[in-house]
Amino acid sequence: MDRKRETTTLALHRCRFVDYAPSAITALAYPPLPLPSVKGKKKTTAGKQPLKFGLLAVGHANGNIDICEWMGADRESQCAQAWVVRKTLPGPYPSKVDSLAFTIRHPDDLGPDDVPTQSDLRLFSSGGGSELIEWDLERGCIKRTIASQGGSIWSIAANPSSSSLALGCEDGTVRILSIAHDTLTHSRHFDRVKCRMLSIAWGPPVPRVRSQSKNQKTDDSSDSEEEEEWIDSWLVTGGSDSSLRKWDVTTGRVIERMGVDKIRGERTLVWTVGVLGDGTIISGDSLGNVKFWDSRTCTQLYSFNAHGADVLCMTISPEGRAVYTAGVDQKVIQFSLVKISSTEKGPNSNQWTQTSSRRMHSHDIRALAIWPPYTPLSGHYRRQFTIDVAPILASGGLDMSVVLTPAALPTSTVVKVTNPLNTSTEATFEDAYHRKLPYVSYGTVRVARTARLISCVREAGLSVWRITKKPDGMEKEKEPEAHAEPDEEEFEPFAGGWEKVLEMDLNVHSNITNHEISDDGNWLAVSDLYESKLFSLRTDEHSQMVLKRVKDFSTILQAHIPASSTHVTSTGAAAFQFTPDSSRLVMSTALSSYILVIDLSGDNPRVLRRFDQHRMQDSIVHDRVIKGRAQVNGTKINGHAQLNGDGDVEMEDANAPSPDNGEESDSESDDEDVRSTVAVVSINRIAVSMDGQWLATSDSKARTHIFNLDLISHHCVLPTFPRTAQALVFDPMHPSVLLLAFPNNTVQIFDVEKRQFPVWGKELAVSLPKRFTYAHDSVLGVSFDPPGPGPHGATRYILFWGATWLFKVSLDTTVRTGGRKRRRDAPPPTPGPLSTPGPVTHGPHGLEEDKQWRDYKMVTTYRPIACCDFVGKDELVIVERPLVDVLLTLPPPFYKHKYGTS
Repeated sequence: MDRKRETTTLALHRCRFVDYAPSAITALAYPPLPLPSVKGKKKTTAGKQPLKFGLLAVGHANGNIDICEWMGADRESQCAQAWVVRKTLPGPYPSKVDSLAFTIRHPDDLGPDDVPTQSDLRLFSSGGGSELIEWDLERGCIKRTIASQGGSIWSIAANPSSSSLALGCEDGTVRILSIAHDTLTHSRHFDRVKCRMLSIAWGPPVPRVRSQSKNQKTDDSSDSEEEEEWIDSWLVTGGSDSSLRKWDVTTGRVIERMGVDKIRGERTLVWTVGVLGDGTIISGDSLGNVKFWDSRTCTQLYSFNAHGADVLCMTISPEGRAVYTAGVDQKVIQFSLVKISSTEKGPNSNQWTQTSSRRMHSHDIRALAIWPPYTPLSGHYRRQFTIDVAPILASGGLDMSVVLTPAALPTSTVVKVTNPLNTSTEATFEDAYHRKLPYVSYGTVRVARTARLISCVREAGLSVWRITKKPDGMEKEKEPEAHAEPDEEEFEPFAGGWEKVLEMDLNVHSNITNHEISDDGNWLAVSDLYESKLFSLRTDEHSQMVLKRVKDFSTILQAHIPASSTHVTSTGAAAFQFTPDSSRLVMSTALSSYILVIDLSGDNPRVLRRFDQHRMQDSIVHDRVIKGRAQVNGTKINGHAQLNGDGDVEMEDANAPSPDNGEESDSESDDEDVRSTVAVVSINRIAVSMDGQWLATSDSKARTHIFNLDLISHHCVLPTFPRTAQALVFDPMHPSVLLLAFPNNTVQIFDVEKRQFPVWGKELAVSLPKRFTYAHDSVLGVSFDPPGPGPHGATRYILFWGATWLFKVSLDTTVRTGGRKRRRDAPPPTPGPLSTPGPVTHGPHGLEEDKQWRDYKMVTTYRPIACCDFVGKDELVIVERPLVDVLLTLPPPFYKHKYGTS
């Protein structure tokens, strides 16, 4: 029997006044692939197995760099969520990112088919100044800097073997830096010319096998490996003097100069250059021309006036048979190498042709990148990729969104090509649907429920607004458009008032990393990478916000963070979380990976406890990786978890009382033990239960620890999951129930008190519809329906939200089947703490056609959503930052009249 779907009416605050300002995208980079063996000993098998997807680095105009991770499984070539931001590297304030380059730290440690992971990579950036920055990807901070010794850096490029880095400088020189063996030193510089080096690219590497001496044993395999290497012969630069130059890497001198077109004697700027495996040079200039050059004779082969304005960026397809260019005119143009039949050029000659054009951006396109990346190799060294998975072209610019486009060639449609983005069945660049990654980021906007405040941070500032309560009688009022669309029948919008109560600018060394405002609105915590700041907020009799800083807060924190030689001692935070009663603050340190519990109830803040569980190394228990301290013979050490046969978490008693006077306990804060087993992680998610008893923290290694705040002690650790948790939230009605939402839109529910995954939680996880799990935008946050007065046993729900959708799923654990009769011997369901009374039916076990489902609703009206949270029972706040409002802050896009003279 079918029960009518229950609807929920909510008072909705649709907030569009928050002036959140996303930053323009100025650089994109995918990691390179290792070079094949010079002697051809290691045969590549990339064409036989699906290639994994690497990281995507997104550089912004405000100096931040987003590190995006592919959400699909290892053996899957399709994922609806694609790349999701997993870490943001805060740039110095003020700064910008102009160029990005990935290199492999130790190329010899990887096989030719291996895809470098984060630990294998080094990331370099330049921002218009004279310093090159190398980033620490694990800690999320600057690792080292080096001066160019040639003025401002206009372009950077790493050679294919990841041993050298070339800098194009303001003074007209090319500087070569050695990055071999994880170093960064100046190697040499080329001859100076009278122009700026706007772009740079390395030519194809040349194999060189050194001859062995007669006395050397030829059967020594280790020595023979050292005798083979790739060497660089030449590189090409694009200058501000209307020319390209080909340079000899050995001598550092110009081999040949190639001139591009000029108008009225004005200089043409060569913004981008590229090199193919056969030596063909490609250039894009400020006149909108894309030119192909013969590197041997340095003569022009083809010229296309493809763009209406400057060509700013270029990328080459994985196999080198297509070139993509973009620039100021918002178009991405594809050039393909096609076969032609000509008596003059031979029966099977190839020719470059402009084949396709797409407009996917509203403003200038500043960066292009493609996965798999192209490596300029000639002859039989050329890498072969699987032909049934389309490459992914990433583009970004002033409109703040990364656009991902499948970029298969039409000639590869002989076999069915998979679209990795799952946006359409088509996978060619010309016909496939593209998708945009959201420009809203997690943690930018916060909501204080009780105080009805909304806070939003900028690079170095913060604003706070107050949402006024709805007037009496508003509960019965409805707007005419409230039920215009069936997708919105759950939400009842009304025009509520708001006012800005605080505007502040902070003195910071880096862009603000995160902030948090307490539920009662009395505390505000803000942090950059190096210092955390705590403010006391009070409202005077005139409803004005009074701000007072706790000046010695950083000193109090620093006394509980041990000094280390590996990083600068800082009090910067990776995450904040106030307890519901606002009496305590929990924070995770950004560079040292500690958890600090701070008491705010006294005259001065006081650190109650420092936890270091996230700094422990991994261990293996029952063939399952448990990230933490080691365990011996199945025995638990220092209160860490292990799995039993049912997948539950078994723990020894961790409820031993611990001191709360700021002194550290015996084993959990043993500095000597910590230093010997330290792990570099970023603890970016914190949740506290409604009763203030339980604390959950999750880090970048997908480890989730549970702490007891009543005893101020470690309680247990969850088994690690394939992905890092995107959101942690405790159920307010059942404080021991923890929900974990992952960026691939899957969920897990864990009972921290019983230390097990309840059956009803597993049923909820597997019964989520594909419309939610296959949603293109990843989940950003989760909110439980807050408790309140109402009929006992009323069905409650969870509200998931992403950048472009809201998903409401019922907590009623009633499982339904598609009209099939219930099998008599089917066992009754186990009631969970969130289940409600009512008839329960289970379908036959093992029958695929019996689909479990529950009441749910997907709403896609509000976009993009920067924050979504409840401020009371049946009262919801949705903070939007529409694209139209964001684009109004930008200069007008390039437009060229095609007809007429006006």
